[in-house]
Amino acid sequence: MSEPSTIVIGGGATGVGIARDLAMRGVDVTLLEKGNLTHGTSGRMHGMLHSGGRYAVTDQHSAEDCMTENRILRDIASHCVEMTGGLFVQMPEDDDEYFQQKLEGCRECGIPVEVLSAEEVLEMEPYLSEDLERAIQVPDGAIDPFRLCVANAVSAENHGARIETHSEVTDLLVEDGEVVGVEVEHKSGAGSRVHGAAGETEEIYADHVVNAAGAWAGEIGAMADLDVEVIPAKGVMTIMNVRQVDMVINRCKPRGNADIIVPHETTAILGTTDQEVEDPEDFPEEKSEVDFLIEEMSKMAPILEDARTLRSYWGVRPLYEPPGTGTEETEQITRNYFVLDHDDRDGTPGLTTVVGGKFVTYRKMAEDCADHVCGRLGVDAECRTADEPLPGSEDGAILSDAMDRYGLRSPLARRNKQRLGSRYDDVLSGGDPNPVVCDCEGVTRAEIQDAIESAGTDLNSVRQQTRASMGTCQGGTCAHRLAAELHPEYDEEAARAALEELYQERWKGQRHALWGEQLDQATLNHALHASTMNRDRDPTDVSVDFESFDAGRAVADGGDSDGN
Repeated sequence: MSEPSTIVIGGGATGVGIARDLAMRGVDVTLLEKGNLTHGTSGRMHGMLHSGGRYAVTDQHSAEDCMTENRILRDIASHCVEMTGGLFVQMPEDDDEYFQQKLEGCRECGIPVEVLSAEEVLEMEPYLSEDLERAIQVPDGAIDPFRLCVANAVSAENHGARIETHSEVTDLLVEDGEVVGVEVEHKSGAGSRVHGAAGETEEIYADHVVNAAGAWAGEIGAMADLDVEVIPAKGVMTIMNVRQVDMVINRCKPRGNADIIVPHETTAILGTTDQEVEDPEDFPEEKSEVDFLIEEMSKMAPILEDARTLRSYWGVRPLYEPPGTGTEETEQITRNYFVLDHDDRDGTPGLTTVVGGKFVTYRKMAEDCADHVCGRLGVDAECRTADEPLPGSEDGAILSDAMDRYGLRSPLARRNKQRLGSRYDDVLSGGDPNPVVCDCEGVTRAEIQDAIESAGTDLNSVRQQTRASMGTCQGGTCAHRLAAELHPEYDEEAARAALEELYQERWKGQRHALWGEQLDQATLNHALHASTMNRDRDPTDVSVDFESFDAGRAVADGGDSDGN
């Protein structure tokens, strides 16, 4: 008897979480993602591991879920989490009554809290405004969404799942009113991406289909003439060049715009705004939004006013509320999640949609969705995702014992350990030379090669897995090194296409940060690329006789190799 089968559409946190959960329960799973993993909202969030404090006044159910999942992720994904702690800071213009409501709400939701005086806060975070009055300390943290999603995908594969990236679902297959599968267009064939390879179209049938496409869930539903009224809401985030703070800093006021600073790896991320858009793929990205973010955040942390900005990026939240709720402002829409059974709701069996929620609650969303799907499939198996560590988090002792190995200096070893977790030995134990490829982030050749094994020529996926090219130079001195690591497995054409795509992705976020030192850096990058690699006049679109260069000047001028 064959295993029951499920297709999961969407390679964000919720999608890979569902794939992992179902695969661990013995379901035959195929996950399809039109870009690389975290292509959508999951790869464009602020990296905050919520304690739930942000929602403790107005959305206590979501707050309780956040705190529960916060604790679980610290256990199962330790190599993806940095427990920085967090503060809700009260400024002179902020309401005393709301401060008390926040404090009481956190306690009601089971969120550990402590009230700190201004003196205590400034001793912990000296770059905050000296005008602050007090703060509430909560167990917020930072989380790496790329690392977490990849770890979930690897775990799913280890349990038999098929993970297909750069594979866009172009239609739902409906027979006799039931969703029975999907039509998918592979950008370069099944498996890892290869730039320039011919694609193919495939029809995949399954016993059940899960729509976990986030802000694009409505588009997937429409393929079966179903209305999934997702509300896409954009938000901007800006990355600073250093960590101006070491804790997550929240403004203690009603939830709104420009009120969070998240320390993340070597940087700090400012966030965010909340504005409804019509199309999650096509919306304006305005420099004025970045200016507003920095201006507002500087009131809480004055050092930001003159700090160096690396880049900005926009994410789109997949908000959802039941029809008839009537909330007018997107920031007031619940961050709770919903599992929609289209058989019960619309009379269309074979399809389930999961929408809403927070990144930190992805595992719980996946568990509830998997429970529902297993109920439909007749699978009697318990969820184990809250108890079994993700790949890389199984053995913390490996991290503490690895500092002096493989000839790495101490700071570099620490960064490698943070990224690889308990996979440290497996990735770095080879005997080949292991130079640093990305100087800003301390990423080594072994890490790059390990990422290429799963990413193929998709250097943006390599970037997300390793942080290579995400430092101060934004790929200016390492992007070409990443492309060189594709040799000899991939040819020149594929490597050049991969490099161009990485350049364009790095440039996209810098356009809104071109002032001061970062403008100098962008100018230097252009000069380096133009003068050393002819990037402003790429030779690949003309025929170049490289053999003439090898044979010498005489052959190039029309003579023979003897100079005649």
